[in-house]
Amino acid sequence: MKRFVFALVLLMSIPGIASAWWNDDWGYKKKITLDAQKLKQDNVTIPSSAYALVRLHTGNFGFFADLAEKGKDIRVLAVDEKTPLKFYIEKLDPINEIALVWVKLPVDLSTADEPAFWIYYGNAKAVDAQEAPGAFDVNQVLDYEFSDSAVKDLTAYANTPSETTATFVESGLIGDAGSFNGSQIIRVPATPALQMSPTAGWTVSTWVKVDQEQANNVIFQRSGASGSVALSLVNQIPTVEVEEGSKQKFQATAPITTGAWHQLVVTATFNMLTLYVDGVQAGSLGVSTRDLTGNLAIGANELGARGLVGALDHFAVFKVALDTNAIKFDAEMQGQTVSLLTYGEDSTPDSEEGGESLIMGSIKNVTPDGWVIIGILGVMFVISWFVMIMKGIVLNKVYQENKKFEAAYSTLGIQELGKLDSDDGSADEEISLLSFSETHGEFTGSTIYRVYHVGVVEMNRRLKSVDGTDASGILSTQAMNAVKASMEAKLTRELQKLNSQMVLLTIAISGGPFLGLLGTVIGVMITFAAIAVSGEVNVNAIAPGIAGALTATVAGLIVAIPCLFGYNYLGGRIKEITADMHVFVDEFIAKLSEIHT
Repeated sequence: MKRFVFALVLLMSIPGIASAWWNDDWGYKKKITLDAQKLKQDNVTIPSSAYALVRLHTGNFGFFADLAEKGKDIRVLAVDEKTPLKFYIEKLDPINEIALVWVKLPVDLSTADEPAFWIYYGNAKAVDAQEAPGAFDVNQVLDYEFSDSAVKDLTAYANTPSETTATFVESGLIGDAGSFNGSQIIRVPATPALQMSPTAGWTVSTWVKVDQEQANNVIFQRSGASGSVALSLVNQIPTVEVEEGSKQKFQATAPITTGAWHQLVVTATFNMLTLYVDGVQAGSLGVSTRDLTGNLAIGANELGARGLVGALDHFAVFKVALDTNAIKFDAEMQGQTVSLLTYGEDSTPDSEEGGESLIMGSIKNVTPDGWVIIGILGVMFVISWFVMIMKGIVLNKVYQENKKFEAAYSTLGIQELGKLDSDDGSADEEISLLSFSETHGEFTGSTIYRVYHVGVVEMNRRLKSVDGTDASGILSTQAMNAVKASMEAKLTRELQKLNSQMVLLTIAISGGPFLGLLGTVIGVMITFAAIAVSGEVNVNAIAPGIAGALTATVAGLIVAIPCLFGYNYLGGRIKEITADMHVFVDEFIAKLSEIHT
């Protein structure tokens, strides 16, 4: 028994052993981990009732094309990959490759060895499993996220507004946002579910962004039988106004900045009102309020006056007073500057056993624009290697043929300069693999022989008299120059043939890295644009997209580096053959001068 327990413990301690795939009908999964180290540094624990905001974009998710319509194939499971978690999708835009998914975290996640969960996707036949009403905690009685250009309560209490004049903008903190111009308002009628009693406590939370100074503008207000509570911006300072027998108010210690999103939260207990700004307590007032049973006004006061000029996102009401830890957790989870989530690589059933390499993970994050660049580089890669291989074979064969001809030529006597010449047409062959067929002349493919053939033909023509009979065998200086010029002209033509297609290698050497750099720059632009839209600014969101973008530069270097070595090698062979040709021309003209001058 002890041996069995020891073996079991040993197996559990071996790292890297992947858990069983949850369902074979799903093609992909992604692990998402909460940053426990960051939470510890900020002295924050995971609340028992908490939500994770999963922001998917090109920087951390490369398979939007594999998602089913409206994300109906998305499933969220606990770290054990057995327990399903409730979730809902606030926004899914496969064209711009952005998705916002809210996940209800397990109650005991704060004590788990690994605070993480899994997202499965990639099943076109799956049915939609998201459940917005069931995903919310029972104590949350209202949730407005202003998505799909509508104000709709996503909780099970369905507190629909009776009046909505606010407009909607896409540039919200999380998704869309409600926009107010100073005369717009959202009124929510009183319902039994929307009771706000200080005995049980209550919380109102929202994110606000203003682009201009606010003199005295209301964010929300609600009245009771004998008083009211309002949250406003007075000279840009978050202010809680209480009317309970007498008017009282308390403010935050500093104004909020314009052009940025800020979390404002008001909590109430039986004898205390507390204001939080960006997760930090900013002020409090010891006061006993009554139940707030009137209509809830958002964006202005109950009379529609003192209207807000700005935007609101994620307006929520709880029938309990959230503690400081829960408020700070939400601020860090939902805010732009801090991310508590680390996105793992996408896995498939085939990659489960050994895990997926980092290089393959980077390749999967390449954007479509990057794939276009990589495709062009792939064509350049194939062409350059074809040129290098074929040119290398041809140059080596030419070198061998030249040595063969030089050996034969060295055996000729001084009176036999034209003995090796042949009129079989081999001197007109192109320098290619086809020129080395056995059906051609003895020295087919030798560039020196081609130059020699032209020299012999020109020599014989000059040695003939006008009537076609043999002349005196004497060549004038002009005739010798004509023979040499003919040979050098042929030599130049042969060099052009030897250097043909070498320009393709220079294009690959110089153009490959620049094309790769272009793909990287485009990929980085797309990554930062997606991050700007999603609002998630952290290294885990940036790194995958940057790694995918750098893949294009790697592809450019893979094309250019072999071409650089190949070009230098082939250039050296061409110079060697060229030197042999020049030496032969000088030797031939020298011997010709010795005989015929």
